[in-house]
Amino acid sequence: MTIHDFKWTREPDDYSIKSDRIEITTMPHTDLWQRTYYHFRNDNAPVLQMETEEKFFSFIVKTDFSESHHRFDQCGIVMYLDSENWLKGSVEYENESFQHLGSVVTNHGYSDWATTAIPTAVKVMWYRFSRREDDYCMECSQDGETFTQMRICHMWEGAGKISFGIYACSPEDSSFKAVFTDMGITECAWKAHDGQQPD
Repeated sequence: MTIHDFKWTREPDDYSIKSDRIEITTMPHTDLWQRTYYHFRNDNAPVLQMETEEKFFSFIVKTDFSESHHRFDQCGIVMYLDSENWLKGSVEYENESFQHLGSVVTNHGYSDWATTAIPTAVKVMWYRFSRREDDYCMECSQDGETFTQMRICHMWEGAGKISFGIYACSPEDSSFKAVFTDMGITECAWKAHDGQQPD
């Protein structure tokens, strides 16, 4: 994997790409969300991805969001297939007291959002995105060594060629610089289930 394998789904106005570092300055009123609860549909966040048909792998990236400061400022991992089928994992700023570590899975045009509150002082997060055919796992880590499961999900349109990578956005009237480093692809770290059939 090299940075040349990645292509913009939506290119932001302000970004920098180097061999070991990607910086994205978010634009106000950019987001990914489909229908559920809010009823609106937002589909304009910058997404930088690569394609693969590999059925078993893991993708790791470190995110630094030290400059996030406004409600819903976010950056993280993404698998964007089209406007109605995608997933993302990120930390979303909420206020001076806490922020949301969470994930969104969107199948056939409806999003869900699973979160847990973490201190606002956390400004760096690693993510590991793993694929096992059309099932997926998102994990997070504060040190890049010990990962904790965030979400296991099925993607109804995720059985063939997929696109995956990184994103950053600011859904409200805000902007911040998101920094991505230490990207890599490994063999699938999400092992087959041990204990019941099928293994």
